[in-house]
Amino acid sequence: MNSILTALLVVGIVGLIIGLFLGIAAISFKVETDEREVKVLEALPGNNCGGCGFPGCSGLAAAIVKGEAPVNQCPVGGENVANAIAAIMGVEASASKRMTAFVSCKGDCYKAKNEFIYTGVEDCTMAGFVPNQGPKSCNFGCLGFGNCVKACQFDAIKVVDGIAVVDKEKCKACGKCVEACPRHLISLIPYDAKYAVGCSSHDKGPVAMKKCEVACIGCTLCAKSCENEAVTITDFNAVIDQDKCVACGKCFEKCPKNAIIEL
Repeated sequence: MNSILTALLVVGIVGLIIGLFLGIAAISFKVETDEREVKVLEALPGNNCGGCGFPGCSGLAAAIVKGEAPVNQCPVGGENVANAIAAIMGVEASASKRMTAFVSCKGDCYKAKNEFIYTGVEDCTMAGFVPNQGPKSCNFGCLGFGNCVKACQFDAIKVVDGIAVVDKEKCKACGKCVEACPRHLISLIPYDAKYAVGCSSHDKGPVAMKKCEVACIGCTLCAKSCENEAVTITDFNAVIDQDKCVACGKCFEKCPKNAIIEL
């Protein structure tokens, strides 16, 4: 009986000592949190998508309070969240341009040719290891296995007729689909952009035409028709500088292969 009481007493004393030690340590090593950081975190949408470039919403909240990120850094929250955070920080939110993801490939299963029927793992990265880097004749086209779809938290991108298609109304421009695409076909463009190049091929014209009906052939007609020098040809592929584009539509009208599309 005495041994049981002794054991209980020892355990109780040890527990008390540990409790006191932890209490003192908690006070000594306590990290003070700026209450503005808590409020900013509450104002953020909480998706933790990483589209802001920081490790989740808590990382962004800390960066904003430290002055390491602007109040409109969150692409998901948009203008409303930026204004709310600006009010917390006591600053004005600068105007931000809404962005959306765009897939630079329109070579669906009706327009792009295939070299073979692929029956392997339905993953864009894995398909890149098979002969010809995938079943499509065009080595620059969308493989259509949906790595971007899996990466999107907002159900803003789907595979339709073998290619990824973005719903710009749902897109929050978090950039996850951009990171997920192994062929780097997805980029962020202004939400109000009127024209974009729906092809990423760098094959020469005659080769590109054999592989896809809507391939850019680098003919330069679009660039020559643009009075604002917003269209250039780089490595046999047209590129539109959205900052220079005035949406006149001349490049769209001149493209003989319908590689430039109206959004």
